[in-house]
Amino acid sequence: MAKNLTIKNFHDGLINKEFTALEIAEGYYARIREKDGVINAYLSTREETALREAEQVDISIAKNEKVPMLAGIPFAVKDNMLVKNEITTAASKILEHYTSSYDATVIAKLKEQKTVLLGKTNLDEFAMGSSTENSAFKITTNPHDPTRVPGGSSGGSAAAVASDMAIAALGSDTGGSVRQPSAFCGMVGLKPTYGAVSRSGLIAMTSSLDQIGPITKTVEDAAIVFDVIRGKDPLDATSADPENSDTYREQLLNPDFSRIRKLRIGLPKEYFIDGLDPTVHSNIEKAISKMKSLGLSVQEVSLPHTKYAVPCYYIIVPAESSSNLARFDGIRYSRIRKQEIEGKQLQELYLMQRGEGFGAEPKRRIILGTFVLSSGYYDAYYDKAQRVRTLIKQDFEKAFESVDVLLTPLTPTLPFKIGEKVNDPLAMYLEDIFTLSLNLAGLPGLSLPVDKEFSTLPVGFQLIGKPFHEPDILGLGRLYEESR
Repeated sequence: MAKNLTIKNFHDGLINKEFTALEIAEGYYARIREKDGVINAYLSTREETALREAEQVDISIAKNEKVPMLAGIPFAVKDNMLVKNEITTAASKILEHYTSSYDATVIAKLKEQKTVLLGKTNLDEFAMGSSTENSAFKITTNPHDPTRVPGGSSGGSAAAVASDMAIAALGSDTGGSVRQPSAFCGMVGLKPTYGAVSRSGLIAMTSSLDQIGPITKTVEDAAIVFDVIRGKDPLDATSADPENSDTYREQLLNPDFSRIRKLRIGLPKEYFIDGLDPTVHSNIEKAISKMKSLGLSVQEVSLPHTKYAVPCYYIIVPAESSSNLARFDGIRYSRIRKQEIEGKQLQELYLMQRGEGFGAEPKRRIILGTFVLSSGYYDAYYDKAQRVRTLIKQDFEKAFESVDVLLTPLTPTLPFKIGEKVNDPLAMYLEDIFTLSLNLAGLPGLSLPVDKEFSTLPVGFQLIGKPFHEPDILGLGRLYEESR
């Protein structure tokens, strides 16, 4: 079976009848059976249904019908997005028996494209983590070194694509959860502008920050998937379309490199800090040199409130998480059989459901979030964090007066060992130091591998754009990728 297929060459091979969608789907399930015992990327698969989906694509091809670009693509989905009639757990015991009653908007859009959904991927419980070690069910490993983490919280999706157990995948990004695992696994990850992609059917963690994005093998593939899933949705009041939608789409899918070469790149001095891993630092310098060799102008800029981003983020996130997770009280979403809870008092029921159902990290954030929202502390913590968030957003606005795109490191370290930071929440939180500011400001960000090939472990860098300027960062990423 063909390996390392991209969306583009899969589509070309499919319509030229070099292979069938069913053959490819069967090959991917064989690969999952071969590899996933070590990598643990998937929480569940849907082989019987997926093979039927692939057969339907082949029937259309046999009739010489035109099929969409994503038709037949073996695709993985993070297990915090609802797929109708499939188990959706968010990697938590409290939802281990929950069956989705409807499709998330992004899933409905993939199904319209006749995409073959292979299964649901592992994540940190309720997307709370940076290593995929916080899952209630299994620990996902990095395909390049199984003793190391794949990043998180979308580690399962990134590992599935990196190990060629899916051509592409969806993740969600609250503070770096698409971009950081993409960097750790050597993949491309796009965090779109807040509101560019509907969150309907995504299990909410932090509603003002969450955003769904693609994880792919190439920048072109990321643009293709993003174009399919983006757009205003009546089921999500925060969703929006960009201005000049036709021009936007053309620039997204067919970048004008003469325009891209005129973009001005800014290097935020606060992101190039002491303590950056030497290998990461040397690779980022390599990426900057490559940009200069392509004729792009590069200059230093300042984002002075960057130092407040981590404490600001870790007040807002627990606060909104504690509110969002209140719905999982064991009444509507019960993990315990009905006969076991009959006659129980409410406090006892909560201890059985929430006390035993939530893992350590969700409990930590629920307790912290409830505290910062409590009477007498809201103004001191949550309100102040929102004010700092405004300052961080204004920093980006000022920087974008003189440049078009920002280039930064994406992670301060290489992929770390499994278990190395799991008992040190602060060290784990600092893994997001270069990624979470974008979510606070609602900006788009792209994770891109520095090199196509790497001798040891992959290193990624980050391109940050203005709101709804995904064509800028994807076009620049594609120029960089194609020139390596």
